[in-house]
Amino acid sequence: MKEYGSQEMAKPLRRVLMRRPGPSLRAADPKKWHYDPTFDGEKAIVQYGEFARLVAASGAEILWLEDNGDGLADAMFTHDPSLMTDKGAIILNMGKPLRAGEPALHEAAYRKAGVPILGRVEALGTVEGGDCVWVDDKTLAIGRGVRSNQAGIDQVSAILAPLGVTVLGFDLPLWQGEEACLHLMSVISPLADDLALVHAPLLPAAFYFLLKEKGIRLVVAPESEFAASSGLNLNVLPTAPSKVIMVDGFPETRAAMEAAGCDVQVFAADALCIACEGGPTCLTRPILRLEP
Repeated sequence: MKEYGSQEMAKPLRRVLMRRPGPSLRAADPKKWHYDPTFDGEKAIVQYGEFARLVAASGAEILWLEDNGDGLADAMFTHDPSLMTDKGAIILNMGKPLRAGEPALHEAAYRKAGVPILGRVEALGTVEGGDCVWVDDKTLAIGRGVRSNQAGIDQVSAILAPLGVTVLGFDLPLWQGEEACLHLMSVISPLADDLALVHAPLLPAAFYFLLKEKGIRLVVAPESEFAASSGLNLNVLPTAPSKVIMVDGFPETRAAMEAAGCDVQVFAADALCIACEGGPTCLTRPILRLEP
């Protein structure tokens, strides 16, 4: 039975790497980690438990990384330190210096799980998983911005070339500044192979035309909810085509996805996602996506 492989964003989620937050998040300094001043670590941990329950209920097997007090508060956002391919994992290099220790956690977890390491992004290159979007199984888009640079994009391109994958870089705006984070996945969340939720005003124009060329239908999220959530209304996790998990409190975004045929589950995440600047997709690193 296949145990790893994913060069798509919305096929059924079978295995996923997640990190249960604990002492490191509980003790996090909001100013240091660029969390909202209203950050509440205990409440965030409770909300994470409900999110994990929804992921498990989807049928996905969760491979756990534990928070043993290493101080890596952002490590619960497992989407960013690595990228999965059909031939194994790519260990990335973080653009946020406070997260520099996270890729090693992923590499150790993959080796324990028997997932091959296909390659690594080395300094001075940086790429974070939140900037990587599989447009189709042979086309990877990477956002070039605060967290991912051209040197890193070039390295990923070289690693994926033998797999016949084309890597395309797209410039992202600075948006709220260097300390904040605008990933490419801050402005697009794939919902199915031919459907995506987007924030149109910040979508790179060339990327928009690529999506149109590929026949991907776009659900445009309300600008008011994007502003109110600092983009977290857009960060939704597909557990299967058109079946998604999102942060509660953004009814217009939910209604837009439901009108496009999506089944939407929600969970309270004001302390976990809104305060910590990372949504349901950020909290997961898919290891295997596979049709039945």
